[in-house]
Amino acid sequence: MWLMPWGFHLSLVKMSSDHYVVLHTGQKMPLVGLGTWKTEAGQVKEAVKHALGVGYRHIDCATAYSNEAEIGDCLQEVVGADKPVKRKELFVTSKLWNTKHHPEDVEPALKRTLQDLKLDYLDLYLMHWPHAFERGDNLFPKNPDGTMRYDYIDYKETWKAMEKLVTKGLVKAIGLSNFNSRQIDDIINIASVKPAVLQVECHPYLAQNELIAHCHQRGLVVTAYSPLGSPDRMWKHPDEPVLLEEPGITKLAEKYNKSPAQILLRWQVQRKVVVIPKSVTPARILQNLQVFDFNLTSEEMTYIGSLNKNWRYIVPMVTVGGKLIARDAGHPLYPFNEPY
Repeated sequence: MWLMPWGFHLSLVKMSSDHYVVLHTGQKMPLVGLGTWKTEAGQVKEAVKHALGVGYRHIDCATAYSNEAEIGDCLQEVVGADKPVKRKELFVTSKLWNTKHHPEDVEPALKRTLQDLKLDYLDLYLMHWPHAFERGDNLFPKNPDGTMRYDYIDYKETWKAMEKLVTKGLVKAIGLSNFNSRQIDDIINIASVKPAVLQVECHPYLAQNELIAHCHQRGLVVTAYSPLGSPDRMWKHPDEPVLLEEPGITKLAEKYNKSPAQILLRWQVQRKVVVIPKSVTPARILQNLQVFDFNLTSEEMTYIGSLNKNWRYIVPMVTVGGKLIARDAGHPLYPFNEPY
């Protein structure tokens, strides 16, 4: 394949109106973005560069992924007035980490992210979790026994500080990640700037139908992380179901001449849920964007939704006394103790 400067391909996927959802702010958010969680240093820059080269215009980042500076190196090379991608064409999300929930820590945390990403503003800034860890620069502060050192500040105080970032023009929209329905309503009830997006784990085994309906009724767009079931994460159960091998999904892949991953992503974008699949493989990065040239039937959409098992793959774990336990389940604001 002939490469244009900066590694920009001729085979890029052109964005059209069905490739976006519109946030309550009026911003257009591309339905497919590149996820960067678990993308190691040394790989993330090339992954982002390749994604932008084949047509991605949405990158999902976070302080806690510890790779924003490398992503910033890529953005500096490729994004700008005289570069292949114009800043206004690009949608960049980042997330406030659990150690920076105190109101006075919020703006400095964002400014560090902006400095690392080499950007003047973010399109979207999310509160990564509703619960907080001990303040400081250690991302994962722990007690000697391996349990987390929590902080008990209310997320509503954190939200009020995030609203000021919008007023100052440092972020265009703010939102939530890993909040449950009651916590979302809690924020909406005190918000002068409404949350625009909820980002949560979502795939056919955790279809999140009630939570998505809850958000859509309240004007929030939902972003699905781990939309392919996160097959590469570190705390796998040996006997857990493998989403990409689900027989009905592989049958649909054959029918449409697509990969099982493309079927899973199509199901989400067809129901107007944003997806942020992570890959460092150039062929897969492109493939994950090629989900706008076919439609699933309403029966197929219903079938995929019926695979729901309420199976949550992403429950952060820590080892305490030689046993794996849910890292944050002891925090009173832990979101996953409620049905949705």
